[in-house]
Amino acid sequence: MIEVEQLSYSYPDGRQALEGVTFRVMEGETVGLVGPNGAGKSTLLLNLNGLLACPPQRGRVRVGGLELSRANLYEIRRRVGLLFQDPDDQLFSASVGEDVAFGPMQLGLGAEEVRRRVSEAMAAVKLPGFEGRAPHHLSLGEKKRVCLAGVWACQPGVLLFDEPTANFDPRGRREFIDLCRSLSATKLLASHDLEMILALCERVLVMDGGQVIAQGETREILGDEALMLAHGLEKPHSLFHAHPHPLQVCQGTNSR
Repeated sequence: MIEVEQLSYSYPDGRQALEGVTFRVMEGETVGLVGPNGAGKSTLLLNLNGLLACPPQRGRVRVGGLELSRANLYEIRRRVGLLFQDPDDQLFSASVGEDVAFGPMQLGLGAEEVRRRVSEAMAAVKLPGFEGRAPHHLSLGEKKRVCLAGVWACQPGVLLFDEPTANFDPRGRREFIDLCRSLSATKLLASHDLEMILALCERVLVMDGGQVIAQGETREILGDEALMLAHGLEKPHSLFHAHPHPLQVCQGTNSR
């Protein structure tokens, strides 16, 4: 579903943000994208639907076999939905309903179809009846759900998430993880929340210095403590094996 070959990108100030990035994501997969701050994760996501460069400065990007190019940009953006880290960067309408309807309206859909998609998207993110609410009156978790509803209403085949659980409380985080799991799309999640990556992702890519350093099965990659430490990360706590308490060992020995 996503094919990236030797993708490189430099910002206007000359800073090299991506260098030779190559990977694939199969249809229906949920893949994690991890790395320290400045690794290039957000830049990569913004390149996957042409928000930073179209065509790519160097390399190739394909979505569902379709090349990222100016001629295909409309269709690429229809296929690839992006959820920004800060929901205030994504919400701009006076009401939730107007915000969620914006994308489907840009697709040229009729009024009845737009209303249906808005209703279904709000139900999918578990916020039915919120259409008349003002976005600035919502909690952080509700704002992120509304952003996701706006993306989901366009029915993309690919969902890109940039730090989806950042600044959530534990309950909001659990609810958002369950929500992400329920959505039937190909998903690429960039996050520092490695426990969330473990919970949701079959595979993971490790980025550092604008390059993909390692990729593979999630538990194997995140369980490699030396690899994690070398690239500004830590092995998730859930992957550390619990050791029996010394007193329990002594009691077991004495009883024999």
